[in-house]
Amino acid sequence: MNILALDTSTALASVAIVCNERLVASSLFSADRCLSVRLVPEIDRLLEVAGVSIDNIDLFAGAIGPGSFTGVRAGIATLQGLALSTGKPCAGFSTLALLALNFPLATYPVCAMLDARKNEVYAGLYNYSASSLPMALIEDCVMAPESFLARLQTTTNGPVIFAGEGAVRYHETISARMGGLALFANFPQHVGHAANGALLGREQFRNGQSVEPAQLLPVYIRPSEAEYAKLGQQASLKTAQFLAL
Repeated sequence: MNILALDTSTALASVAIVCNERLVASSLFSADRCLSVRLVPEIDRLLEVAGVSIDNIDLFAGAIGPGSFTGVRAGIATLQGLALSTGKPCAGFSTLALLALNFPLATYPVCAMLDARKNEVYAGLYNYSASSLPMALIEDCVMAPESFLARLQTTTNGPVIFAGEGAVRYHETISARMGGLALFANFPQHVGHAANGALLGREQFRNGQSVEPAQLLPVYIRPSEAEYAKLGQQASLKTAQFLAL
């Protein structure tokens, strides 16, 4: 089975091509302000390196969030276009589950954490099942880091591995709350790798959970800035209407 997987939900984008459970090409590159320009050419380059035609890809897998709204949308749109052009299915996976896969067979739970801005984090707590895939102990959510850590401590009282850009930004907050129970990943493990996403996509395909391209939808967890603005406008309109009565 040939899988093209990508993750465009953070400032570092990742693309991988896996053929018959063998990684044949992968890349990791800065996507800050240039994702739309670099993504498709990078996919084309990796296909050439791997010696694989886009028509030979059997599954298109990608991160569907949480993360950068723009990045997630761009990745999903690209996968949908490729899948539609070839008539092949798609599979979507959590950006946080992808991060947790940096620690296969870890003895301790893994807290994957991204910077959600607004003094909040996207976070989830994972451990590993017998199949060596991450299972959520705390489902992906968005909240202040202190609030998430309080929730985490009601779920587990042992050591926890922290990974992701959110763990880097809030290192001191985590250390102050968790003390010696907080185990921080090394810097290469703070980034998701699309090759691991191929593993998640393959599992969905085997379980009959792959979808048609139009059904590959983003999971933002919280409203976008545009949605916040719309809600604010609606609230202001209702207030104005009330005052006019």
